[in-house]
Amino acid sequence: MLEPNLSHSIAYLVSTWPRLSETFILNEVLALEQRGIGLRIFTLKDPKPGPVHAAVAAVRARVCRLALRGNWGGTLAANLRILVRTPGRYRQVLAEAVAELIHTRRPTALRHFLQATRLADLLGKEPTVHLHAHFASTPALVAKWAHQLTGLPYSFTAHAKDIYTGQTDALRSRIEQAAGVITCTQYNYRYLAGRFGPWAEQKVRCIYHGLDSAQFSFRAAQPPADTATLVLAVARLVEKKGLTDLITAAKVLRERGRRLQVEIIGEGPLHSALRLQITRLDLNECVHLLGAQSQEQVQAAYQRAAIFVLPCVETATGDRDGIPNVLLEAMASGVPVITTPISGIPELVEGGVNGLLVPPRDPQNLAVAMAWLLDSRETRLRFARAGRAKVESAFSLSRSSEQIAAFFDQVKTAPRPGRWTASLAGVGAPRARVKTA
Repeated sequence: MLEPNLSHSIAYLVSTWPRLSETFILNEVLALEQRGIGLRIFTLKDPKPGPVHAAVAAVRARVCRLALRGNWGGTLAANLRILVRTPGRYRQVLAEAVAELIHTRRPTALRHFLQATRLADLLGKEPTVHLHAHFASTPALVAKWAHQLTGLPYSFTAHAKDIYTGQTDALRSRIEQAAGVITCTQYNYRYLAGRFGPWAEQKVRCIYHGLDSAQFSFRAAQPPADTATLVLAVARLVEKKGLTDLITAAKVLRERGRRLQVEIIGEGPLHSALRLQITRLDLNECVHLLGAQSQEQVQAAYQRAAIFVLPCVETATGDRDGIPNVLLEAMASGVPVITTPISGIPELVEGGVNGLLVPPRDPQNLAVAMAWLLDSRETRLRFARAGRAKVESAFSLSRSSEQIAAFFDQVKTAPRPGRWTASLAGVGAPRARVKTA
């Protein structure tokens, strides 16, 4: 492991640190630090109470809180310093924040402005060469404003909901002003290129979330003959995970006389609704909502599971997954997976090769697929081996961190391709020449 170079560090801006469901960010941070890249982590929100992955303790980057609660004095002092230092830039970004407030009718725009000014102030106190945000939503907005206040180049990673449910003009502006953009699936890449044209195609790069397979013991799990078969799902309890379909499929299989136990690990806003569905279908003895658990507990669950099921869907608002990280984890652990061909999932799960793909919102077909896979030991073993091989060959953490490190090297120094804006004109920087696609 290389010692991180803190004299030229990269600032990482996230919504919440640490966050149990965002293991992909934790993995990325650790892998970049192992490559000798110095990081500083800035978090917009304080974490909620609950379990924390043990690997968080291995992160060496210093974490700076940008939440306003408990930081009002420092935030207001930072605003005053930025106003005195660069009054033109400050007024420009404040005007954007007010316009955002009027357009969205959400007072959070002013909170994000205050956080951006505090971030800009903190970035100037230690050597930082680049700012990178995870998610095209609020983190990218705050990063964009901090860039406008400081001139420090920024980039961001666009994932799923932040791409498909956000406002087109806002996303366009954040991509235009960014030095570069990462997205985690080819599906996302094609979507952004089709939506914004050649200039976005040049600026956006697909880099998959990587996984360190060595952290997951490979075991082609076999259900014991004398106990009920364990079907596992790990997900936030939100609509796009399709958990209502999994519960309905469990009911279908129970009615057909199959003994099984379904464990759903995760927490979220649909907990009460899913609990009511389980009770209504008389499944309390075989479907269990286990709540949020640490990575170590999840890894142990993979070792007990016969199959892993995540029947993702696209919601009415357009929200959908990219490639859920838990699919990578299950496949690395040797658990055969059943999921749906939503978004970028087929880039990982090849139907009939290393898993099964069923139509979304179709619990009857899902039940058929679950029964067929549970009854076919040979297929489970084949999927287990092929799944592990796919993760190791195309989704390794070493490969993705190498690509991200190369991306940072390029965006820190290279001129911005394609269309870009003159957002800093008149606020203390020379007027930029506007280039069009």
